[in-house]
Amino acid sequence: MASPSSIFTQMVSTTLRNTATEVADNVSKHTPLLNRLKKKGNVRTLDGGTEIAVPLEYGENQTYQRYGGYDTLNTNASDIVTSAKYDWAQIALHVVSSGKELRQNSGKSQMINLVKTKKKNVLKTATNNFSVDVYSDGSLPNQINGLANIIQSNGQGTVGGLDSATWDFWRNKFREIAGSNAYTKDTILGEMNQLWMDLTNGTETPDLISFSHDLFTVFESSQQQIQRYADADMAKAGFLSYKYKTADVIFDQNSNFASNAEKGYFLNTDYLYIFQHKDAQWSEDEAKKPVNQDAIVIPYYWMGNMACSNRSRQGVLLDAA
Repeated sequence: MASPSSIFTQMVSTTLRNTATEVADNVSKHTPLLNRLKKKGNVRTLDGGTEIAVPLEYGENQTYQRYGGYDTLNTNASDIVTSAKYDWAQIALHVVSSGKELRQNSGKSQMINLVKTKKKNVLKTATNNFSVDVYSDGSLPNQINGLANIIQSNGQGTVGGLDSATWDFWRNKFREIAGSNAYTKDTILGEMNQLWMDLTNGTETPDLISFSHDLFTVFESSQQQIQRYADADMAKAGFLSYKYKTADVIFDQNSNFASNAEKGYFLNTDYLYIFQHKDAQWSEDEAKKPVNQDAIVIPYYWMGNMACSNRSRQGVLLDAA
């Protein structure tokens, strides 16, 4: 007769073999930003490399020339491409059950309930923690580069190995609201308009604005007067959103924004990516039995990073006073 540990392992690895896919889906479904990146095809899979390299266009072709007749034409090569490089970050989750827990749930129905409970916890844990990482500054050990790293309050910083103090094309836009807590439902749109203009280049504009709780509340009050409600796609996905010009405005409750963060990210998600390794996409590894514990451990691994290919199209509105 099979031991409880074998039954547990088989149920997780076969009956629930799609757990890794469900973890990934759960994370994207419950995080508006990741949901947007996934829809745009900007959650991408790589097969290796020592770093994640993202090509950047940092200049214009220098051969544009007005000429007449037999003028000598400029055929010099133009150096216009470089790369931002992001380190691989790793995340691990483990479904763990002690020998005692397995033996107590050795009946088939009890074991099924145990596996379902463990699986549900994995989904919730991945969603909550990765959502925090996406908005982080990447300062915790082995943490991905989140929005606070890519989009900084002074527009500068070293991101993807490029120092924006040296390369001004690699600076994000920012606008600090004058005064302390001076923004209201009557002034918030004016502040947003100013940053929006800085981020507009022809048809290129932000498509997603993610506000902290305080700024979202004020913006919501401004919109309730004119009834500009949710974008249909965002509403269908279950997210509360409003429209500002061509952008969706959200409060991402999964983020690590404090209620008094007084910050809003203006994102052009065409230039934002989640890269992940093909062998670590919340992928399930073989079950393991520790040599010094009465337990079963089933690991799930993720490896990748968040990246940006154009910081100048990203902005942040903040009240830092």
